[in-house]
Amino acid sequence: MLSWEYRYNVALGTTRGIMYLHEECRDCIIHCDIKPENTLLDEIFNAKVSDFELAKLINPKDNRYQILTSVGGPRSYLAPEWLANLPITSKSDVIAMGWSCLR
Repeated sequence: MLSWEYRYNVALGTTRGIMYLHEECRDCIIHCDIKPENTLLDEIFNAKVSDFELAKLINPKDNRYQILTSVGGPRSYLAPEWLANLPITSKSDVIAMGWSCLR
């Protein structure tokens, strides 16, 4: 069982990885499947975001976001945009991260 300090550091590392994908890459990468099973830990418990099978590239200068018609991942981590058939944005990853931290 991990201590709360380790858990906090894993959540922080995963958040940094998602922030890198959303803000620091040339194109915004929306992971679309953030969940605990897609966070890997190295030997000193540094978090690494993995499994980019469902990831989508979004041009941040383009205000038109793609509407995805297929749902990936477990329904418990889905952002409301998935269920309401609304455009998928980086906020979808943020809410999935929040849900997975509550798990």
